[in-house]
Amino acid sequence: MTNLLEVKNLHFHYGKIHALKGVSLEVREGEIVTLIGGNGAGKTTTLRAISGLLGKITSGEIRFLGERIDGLKPHVIASRGLAQCLEGRHIFGNLTVRENLNMGAYLRSPKEATHDLEHVYTLFPRLYERRDQRAGTLSGGEQQMLAVGRALMQKPRLIMMDEPSLGLAPKVIQDIFSIIKKINAEGIPVLLVEQNSNVALKIANRGYVIEMGEIVMADSAERLRSDEAVKKSYLGMS
Repeated sequence: MTNLLEVKNLHFHYGKIHALKGVSLEVREGEIVTLIGGNGAGKTTTLRAISGLLGKITSGEIRFLGERIDGLKPHVIASRGLAQCLEGRHIFGNLTVRENLNMGAYLRSPKEATHDLEHVYTLFPRLYERRDQRAGTLSGGEQQMLAVGRALMQKPRLIMMDEPSLGLAPKVIQDIFSIIKKINAEGIPVLLVEQNSNVALKIANRGYVIEMGEIVMADSAERLRSDEAVKKSYLGMS
């Protein structure tokens, strides 16, 4: 399979703090890849470095579709087909559901956007029901659906998702992960950061474990789920 995203020896500093220490990972066509680790391990920092939200990296390379993207502005990276669902959803609460979704298609033609809006409504019937409702009045699960739907409106080649289950009820979490699998089945690879490592490894093809800004393990999701150290540290098993 072809690598869509390649991160090589990525280093990043927050001032004097060495937050990422040589992170390397890749996402291939058709995959769900998960990045797991404890709080403060560098998961969100990795995603934000890839999408350009942190500005200039200290060193390393980030390639998307074979071209260097490190150093590019976030909107340029997004225009190339790399979408990110940020932790905390970051929807526009004063806008309607429909207006939020259309914000995701600001770089595309109205005709293309209309077609994909219909597709998002098919994936998320709840969003269709709430299409004229202000986004700030939605439930947490509905807001997460909206964040994913808005990312899909970019017509992405790859979606990065940061903690999509955060703060949601178990039934809603199940629905969100079902949608992630459906999106992937339609041909969109996913790079997933998720606090619920057990569920993430169940739906992923491969996974990386990050600790203190360094990748310490990389393997198939199945092997990581059966690894004793992973089970003890991240899956709540002993």
